[in-house]
Amino acid sequence: MKKTFLIISTLGLGILFIASCSAGGENPGIEYAPNMYTSFAYEPMTQLADEPNTINPHGMNMRKAPNHTIARGQMDFVKYTMEVTTEAYEASAGLKNPLLASEYNLAEGKRLYNINCTPCHGAEGKADGTIVTDGKYPPPPSYDSERIKTTPEGKMFYSIKYGKNLMGPYGTVLNPNQIWMVVHYINTLKGTTTAVADSTTITN
Repeated sequence: MKKTFLIISTLGLGILFIASCSAGGENPGIEYAPNMYTSFAYEPMTQLADEPNTINPHGMNMRKAPNHTIARGQMDFVKYTMEVTTEAYEASAGLKNPLLASEYNLAEGKRLYNINCTPCHGAEGKADGTIVTDGKYPPPPSYDSERIKTTPEGKMFYSIKYGKNLMGPYGTVLNPNQIWMVVHYINTLKGTTTAVADSTTITN
C-alpha cells in the first residue's frame, strides 16, 4: 500500500514538474493552488445581493470603521464642524486664521479662488463674475463694500464652508486649510492683508 502511494505521488510530482517546464510566453503552465497567486477581489464599495460576502457582517465587502474614529488627515474637518444656523454663523466670528499670510499661502489661495469663486465674485472681487454679468444670478456683495471689509475672518470661513444666502457650501470641495488660504487671498482683494515673505510652505 505504501509502495503504491509512493509511486502515485512520484508520478504526480513528475507530471507537475514536466507541466511547469512547458511554461513560456503567455502560458504560465500549471499553477499549484492558483488562489494563492491570484486572489478573489471584492469590490469594496459594492454589495452584491446574489453573492454576499460570507466573512464580513451583513454580507458587506467593506467593514465600517469603529465608532468615533477619524480618518487620517481629517482632524481639521472635525475641528471646524459647526451647525448650520444663524447662531453658529455669529459664533464663527471668533475663529482665527491659523495660517500665515505667506507668499505660498496667498498664491495657493489665489489659485483656489480663481477656480471656485470668480464665476460669481469676479477676478478682483467686484461682484462681476460671468454668471452674474450674464444675469443668471444677482450679484454678491463686492469686496470693497464696507460690510465685507469689516466681516471677521471666521465668518468668511463659515460662509465658504457652509454657504451663505445664495452662495452654496464649498466644505466638500476645499479642506479647512484651503479655505483659510482663500480667506487670506480675499483679504488682499479687500486691501486688509499683505504677504509675509518668510515662507514657501503651508504654515499652521
